Amino acid sequence: MKFITFKHNNKEQVGILSKDNQNIYPINALGVNYTSMNSLIENITNEEIAELKTKIERNTPDILSINDVSKLAPIPNPKQDIICLGINYMAHAEESARYKKEAFDKNRDYAVYFSKRVTEAIGDGSYIPSYPELVDSLDYEVELAVIIGKDAKNISKKEAFDYVFGYTIMNDVSARNLQTRHKQWYFGKSLDGFTPMGPCIVTKDEFATPPVLKICSKVNGELRQNSSTDLMITSIEAAIHELSQGMTLKAGTIIAMGTPAGVGMGFQPPRFLKAGDIVECEIEGIGHIKNIVK
Repeated sequence: MKFITFKHNNKEQVGILSKDNQNIYPINALGVNYTSMNSLIENITNEEIAELKTKIERNTPDILSINDVSKLAPIPNPKQDIICLGINYMAHAEESARYKKEAFDKNRDYAVYFSKRVTEAIGDGSYIPSYPELVDSLDYEVELAVIIGKDAKNISKKEAFDYVFGYTIMNDVSARNLQTRHKQWYFGKSLDGFTPMGPCIVTKDEFATPPVLKICSKVNGELRQNSSTDLMITSIEAAIHELSQGMTLKAGTIIAMGTPAGVGMGFQPPRFLKAGDIVECEIEGIGHIKNIVK
C-alpha cells in the first residue's frame, strides 16, 4: 500500500495512492481518521490496513486526481532529525575520497552515522533553494529511506524488519563547501529545503525482505546515479540492530541508507547543481520525485 500526504482545499491530509499513481483515496473518506502521517504510522494496525485494502477493492470511495492536489513529503515534519548512513556504497566511498583528496580505505568495520536536521521536508514538484550567497557546490544524493513503524530498542538483526513500516525516496541535498569548511556533514545537509522526499511511503509488505531495488538519479534528463540497494555496505537490518542498542528508535523515525556513486562531486571536474536544474530521484517500486533548483 502507498500512503501519501497531500494538500487539498488548503488542508493537509493523508491518503492512499492508487496502483497507477494517478488518484488518491483520502483516509478520512475510508472511515479512518488519522490527521497526519506520523499519527498513522504510530497507531494504524495491520487489521486496519487490511480493511482499507478491502474497502478500496470492493467499493468506489471518494477519489481525488493526483493533478488536483499539492503533493507534500510523506512526513513533512519528522519528529526527530533524520538518521543518515554515510558512504554506504563502496563506489561512492571511492568518489568521496577522491574529491577530498584522501587515501581510499576500503576496510570498513563499522557504519558511519550522522543526522540531518529537517524543519520541513519538501515534496515532489517543490523547489530546492540554492542559497547562492552561502553555497557554491550544491549536490544531490538519491537514497532509500526506511521508516520505522514502532518503537525499537535493543533489536536483533533477525527482528529488524518487524519494526519497519515502509520505504520512501529521499534526496539528501548537500552543500559540499559547508561540509568541507566545518569538517562534518550536519550543517551542509540541514539547510531549509534540503530534504526532498516522496512521493509516498510504500509499506514493507510490497517488497521482498530485504528489498533489492534499482536506485537512480537524473539531472536535466541525464542519468547520473544508477545502482541497486543490494550494494549497500551496511544492510537495513544491521543498521536498525546497531542503532537500537541503547537508543530508542521511535515510530516514524527515518533512516536514510546512503547514496550510490554518481553524485556531482564524483565527476572530474565536479558537476554541481545550479539554478534551473531539474533533479529526479527514482527507486524501483516506490516511484520518483522531481525537483527544480531555484
